[in-house]
Amino acid sequence: MSGYRIIIVKRVNAGSAETAEIRALAEAAGHEIVGELTQVRSEDSTYNLGQGAIKRLSERIEATAASGVIFDNELSPQQAHNIGEIVPDGIRLIDRYRLILDIFEEQAGTREAQLQVQLAELHYELPRVQEEIRLEKEVANERRSRGGLGEKENRRVTDIKERIQRIEEQLGSIDSADTKRREQHRDAGLSLVALAGYTNAGKSTLLRRLADDLAVDREQHTDLTETAGTEDRLFKTLGTTTRRATLDGRAVLVTDTIGFIRDLPGWLVQSFESTLGAVRHADLVCLVIDASDPLDDLHEKVETSRNHLADDVRILPVLNKVDVVDDRQTAREAVSQFELPPAAISAVEGTGVDDLCARIRDALPEQRARFVLSNSGETMRFVSWAYDHADVRAVDHDGETVSIELVGHPSIVRQANMRAKELTR
Repeated sequence: MSGYRIIIVKRVNAGSAETAEIRALAEAAGHEIVGELTQVRSEDSTYNLGQGAIKRLSERIEATAASGVIFDNELSPQQAHNIGEIVPDGIRLIDRYRLILDIFEEQAGTREAQLQVQLAELHYELPRVQEEIRLEKEVANERRSRGGLGEKENRRVTDIKERIQRIEEQLGSIDSADTKRREQHRDAGLSLVALAGYTNAGKSTLLRRLADDLAVDREQHTDLTETAGTEDRLFKTLGTTTRRATLDGRAVLVTDTIGFIRDLPGWLVQSFESTLGAVRHADLVCLVIDASDPLDDLHEKVETSRNHLADDVRILPVLNKVDVVDDRQTAREAVSQFELPPAAISAVEGTGVDDLCARIRDALPEQRARFVLSNSGETMRFVSWAYDHADVRAVDHDGETVSIELVGHPSIVRQANMRAKELTR
């Protein structure tokens, strides 16, 4: 992505206009920040900011030789047009959502991620095209130039809607394949653990700590992707990365997912539904939180993350980066609303990771079952299957019978019950 010399602009209705996050996003997109302008006031329908602030912005652009402006707000096409009439020619105006989409586009490495980015961009473009058409009609009406535009305008909107439908169908096929794959993994005795949380909280680093093997055998594991990079950069992980791990003796699949961020509109979240499916359908979600954040940021990021998670998902809070935190109690207070108490770790140093593995193991759904079967070759094959798919606690031979006690994922226990019934017929 070709970077610009950027001035950051942010307007808030009340309070303080914090710019740390939008600055981090701008830097993640490769831009150089050369200035900043903030304003506390209600939105101006013409310019978003007040006209006086826009004039000051124009002066700062000239003084800093800036080539672009990033607004930590959403700009309508009309507002962008009006601002463009005041600032120097050739200045690129980027709003918050366009900036995020630019980052997503650069980071989309898989076919699924590329489709999701395309879908998000179309959802972003559609209302802007519709508003541009409305403005064009107003101008045409003012000039008494009626007719001749309608068919062309409708075609633009129809084309976007048709492209949205085609991409949604493709993503639906991917989601169906993912659903089938999750069922196959569970049938193989693997529990599903998702790493979720605010972007840059350390999820990818934690995955590298937990994974049994970072390499991918493409012939044996065609559904697994290359391990997520661990770079101090927002949205370094855009799709999902899944690895097998053995956590306190339990075989699981751990999936690293896209990071959350505040104020994401519904259309953008919806575009990544297939990626977020790994979170929705997990047996357990480890909500990774940067414990080194200030308390206000902690509360905001935890709330943002909760808003992206389903109400019925089981959540284990994970306070990461405790190696640089003096007061862990502050971070614990930020996650006190969760059912499970938090685990404290440093994914970089490895501190607390063994305890986290035990905590995950204890939090995963499991059932216990005991079977008493006739001593036969078929029963021995059942015992072998149980060892491959569950945690076999005891096998006792008593003359003509064999008793087996096992613990496993509910789907495995259901399979064991069906297999045992077949043996007793």
